[in-house]
Formats: sequence, structure tokens, C-alpha cells
Amino acid sequence: MRYPFLPLVMMVTVILASGCASPAKKTMITGLNMEFGADSILSGKTGTLVSYAEMLKDLEDSRIIYIGENHTDPVHHRIQLRVIQDLTALHQTAVGMEMFDHTYQSVLDNWSQGELSEQAFLEKTHWYANWRYDFDLYRDIFKTIRDRHLPLIGLNLPFHIPPKIAVGGIDNLLPEDAAHLPQTITLTDPDHRAFVENIFNLHTLKGRENFEYFYAAQCTWEDTMAEAVSRHLNPCKMIVLTGNGHIVKKFGIPNRAFSRTQAPFKTLYLAPVGSTVDLSYGDYIWITGTEESKK
Repeated sequence: MRYPFLPLVMMVTVILASGCASPAKKTMITGLNMEFGADSILSGKTGTLVSYAEMLKDLEDSRIIYIGENHTDPVHHRIQLRVIQDLTALHQTAVGMEMFDHTYQSVLDNWSQGELSEQAFLEKTHWYANWRYDFDLYRDIFKTIRDRHLPLIGLNLPFHIPPKIAVGGIDNLLPEDAAHLPQTITLTDPDHRAFVENIFNLHTLKGRENFEYFYAAQCTWEDTMAEAVSRHLNPCKMIVLTGNGHIVKKFGIPNRAFSRTQAPFKTLYLAPVGSTVDLSYGDYIWITGTEESKK
């Protein structure tokens, strides 16, 4: 697997957004002690149902819009596509993605400018060596980016670096790896630390028993992407596509980017029907159906 925090990625997916294949028809919102069905959109601030149009209008007031995902959920990617298409029809907008590290930026620029075929794009970004998830899940998003010539920004650091931090800490990185680190890495957020430590204690891998190293790897990951957001934020808006675990409760990428930019932002947390979520998970919580329910 790609990351030293496989337990974190897996547990965030299972605990926070379980139920992708669940037969359950409702999602429990713990902040309200109420259940809602698929295709419900709730305001995280008020707990009230809102329409897609109401949500979209509110998102227009933000410079940065974070849209989460479960990486293998095609419904999540269709929602991301819809928001991208609707917002970019109204505003000049860039798209930042967790799926690429910053060393591929020139290739991403070529894609945005319509200069690459899909096969060349896959080969030049080493998609199936780095991200590995089926490109079919993302194809329509990338087609929209290319067709509309939207700036595409790689937010991540090279994928081989976080596992090294998780097993040896930041201080033991080779100089060429340390050169990719963000200028600031915040290790002092008590809520984020407690969140990660709880997951770490549930599932530890051999050689990764040191929580401080594990947490440093996680924070390096978050701050790298937050720094990339701040570095590429210009008069355009930016839509950020990333895993739900990076935006839940905002203490991953969103708050860290805000500390750098002071730019207003909103988060859209996508929760599969049948899961249990809290209102604090995002500014908006969209309860998503399954592939079968869309047929």
C-alpha cells in the first residue's frame, strides 16, 4: 500500500463512512440523533436539509471548496463532477487533487492545456504506480478539466516519503526527501492528535509502533497539501478533491490551509447511506446512495 498510515486510511473509511455496500436505507446523524435517506444534503451548521441549489449558492461565496470522497465510490466522483461543472460554469476555478504529487505539475499543466492523450497522461503521471485506483472512476472529472482548460494542481508530496517518516521520523529522512517537506508542520492540534491516536491504537502495523512518527507522517501529509493549496491560490477559486479523512472536522487540510491564507472555505463531506456521521464532519454532509440505487 502507498502510505504508512494504512490503518488511518482504512479506519477513517470504515468508521466514518462505512456502509458503501450496506443494505441500510438511512444514515444516522449523531448531532441530531436523526436518520436521513440517500441524496439528503444537510447543513453542518444548522442540521437542516438544504437543496443542491442552496448549497451551491453558498459554496460560491468561498475561495476554496473541499469535496471529500471514498476513493472507490463512483457515486462520490459523480457528485464531485457535478459540483465542478456547475461552479466552473460560473467562476474561474482551479482543481487541486490529492492524487498527484507536486513533481508532476508540468504534466498536469499539459493535460489542462489539452496537449496529452489519456494514455500519455496515465503514463506520464505513473497513475497506476502512484494512485492505483481505477482511472475509470475519475475519467469524467479529468475530461471536464481538459475540455474546460481548468488549472489542475498536484497537492501531494512524493508517495514514498510518508512511509519513511512513519518508521523513522522526520529527522532521519535523506536530504533529497526532506527537500519536499512543507515549511511548517503542525503537530499541536489536540483534537486532530486525539482523532489520529484513537485510530492508531485500533490498528498498528509491524515496524510502525511509534505513534509520534506515525502522527508526524500524517501531519506532514496534511500540511504539504495545505501548503500547496495556499501556494496555488490566486484570483481563481479552488476545488480540492481528497479523501474524506483529510477534511473531516476540518483539522486536516482545511484549517491548515486557512492558517496560511485566511481565505474563506467550505467542506462537503460525502457520507454513504447506512453510515453514522456527526454534524461536525463538514459544512455540508451529502448522504450518498449506492450504484445499485442509481439504476
